[in-house]
Amino acid sequence: MQPRLSAEFWVKAHIRRCYAEDVTAVVVRRGFEKAGTVLLKLNAFEAGCVVLTPTTDIDGGRVWLRGTGPQPVAEAEADAYIARQVDRDPDLWVLEIEDRQGRHFLDDPIE
Repeated sequence: MQPRLSAEFWVKAHIRRCYAEDVTAVVVRRGFEKAGTVLLKLNAFEAGCVVLTPTTDIDGGRVWLRGTGPQPVAEAEADAYIARQVDRDPDLWVLEIEDRQGRHFLDDPIE
C-alpha cells in the first residue's frame, strides 16, 4: 500500500495538474485538511456531470467509482448526490473540474 498524501495537498496538486492542461478546477467544498475524502465532480456542461468517489481495491490501491452511475447526469442530480455524501461525511472535499471533454487527469483506474 502506498502512503497517502493529505487531502489538501492532493487537491492543490490536482488543481495545478488541471491548470497545466488549461482546464478549470475549483474547490467547491473544503473538508478536513489531513484525511478528508475527495469527491471529483466532472462537469462537461451540456454533456452532463459525473461524480467520482475514491475507494481502495483488494490490494490497497486507489480506484475511483462513478457515484452517479455509468452515464453522465444533469448537474442538479450530481449536486444532490454530493449533498447526500456531505450529510454522511462532513469532512468531505469536493473538487469540480470543468471540461467539455470530461477529462479528469487521474492516474488511478475508474470503475
